[in-house]
Amino acid sequence: MACVTKRNGRYVIDCYDQYGQRYRKTLPKGTTKEEARGLLQEIEKKINRRTFLHEKKVPTFGEVADEWLKYKKQNLRATTWNMYSYISRVHLAEFNERKITLINTRDVERWISKKQDEKKALESIRRFIVTMNQIMNFAVRHKLIDANPVQSAEKPRKTVDDDMKNQLRVLQPKQIRKFIEATDDEKYRLIFMTAIMTGMRQGELFGLKWEDVDFRKNQIHVKRSFNHGQFFSPKTAGSIRSIDMSPALSLELKKWKLACGQNSLDLVFPNEAGNPMDSLNMMKRYFFPALKKAELPRIVFHDLRHTYASLLIAQGENIKYIQNQLGHATPTMTLDVYAHLLKPENPEAALRLERTIFDATGQNLVTK
Repeated sequence: MACVTKRNGRYVIDCYDQYGQRYRKTLPKGTTKEEARGLLQEIEKKINRRTFLHEKKVPTFGEVADEWLKYKKQNLRATTWNMYSYISRVHLAEFNERKITLINTRDVERWISKKQDEKKALESIRRFIVTMNQIMNFAVRHKLIDANPVQSAEKPRKTVDDDMKNQLRVLQPKQIRKFIEATDDEKYRLIFMTAIMTGMRQGELFGLKWEDVDFRKNQIHVKRSFNHGQFFSPKTAGSIRSIDMSPALSLELKKWKLACGQNSLDLVFPNEAGNPMDSLNMMKRYFFPALKKAELPRIVFHDLRHTYASLLIAQGENIKYIQNQLGHATPTMTLDVYAHLLKPENPEAALRLERTIFDATGQNLVTK
């Protein structure tokens, strides 16, 4: 039976844990009997929840992080796992030697403030928080701690400056034509054209095979991507998708299929040796020079995907259709990225509503 006793002028907690093992702890001098009883009650609560650990058996945050990384390795892409490993090793290092039960919400918020003081980008800090949150959730699941201190920590929010920095960079139709015309090489001109007219990611274009191009239905089926020297299946089920091709793009791809010849991997855009292309080489030798020649602002390849999405939105396409074409998991994800591009006013919609209600019945709207 759990009890508090006094020996040599100091209170001692005596109880049995959830595994039937005896636990005794001599409290520091000056601890009152009420404090000792309060501590015993907290220990008994943990024992009932089966989350109590003897002090010597409590792992450090670093030990839990290592165990979590081992567990995640079999279910993650190498690039994602390497990112988590780097964040744990570098940006969470100050917690590594601390007992995981001693890390509280205040510690987490101080750490977040420190990263902000170091002028880390908001998206980077969010990745750090996501990583720590997953490690702490792992600890909760394995009953190493009662609650995740990251959950209740106040997270950094976007400011006006952040919104300005993260503003999407897109090309307008006139700029697109100048950019395409400024690309001298046929293969790279078609890569850029395909990116703009399908919204495909760079890795998806590099992993595209001729078997994925359906000229009969005028569709491209996205089944894989090529990144960091490896082929990967898409991250989510939504990324495996069929993208509609315009007749002009379909015709250009047919011409290119005849011109490029066969390669052992059946790639649509292979390098000179018939292997997947190198991103840095493409950007340095073709992408940036074409932008410069066309006298356009310097953007990154992913901005071509943003360009595709912005043009569909400007045309008034359905957000669900845009989501499916981009391969986003939900329409909410699409809206989170592109909602600011939607027009706040739409008088045509109000006119259509009026016609739907009154023209169909032959009634007139009467105002007094």
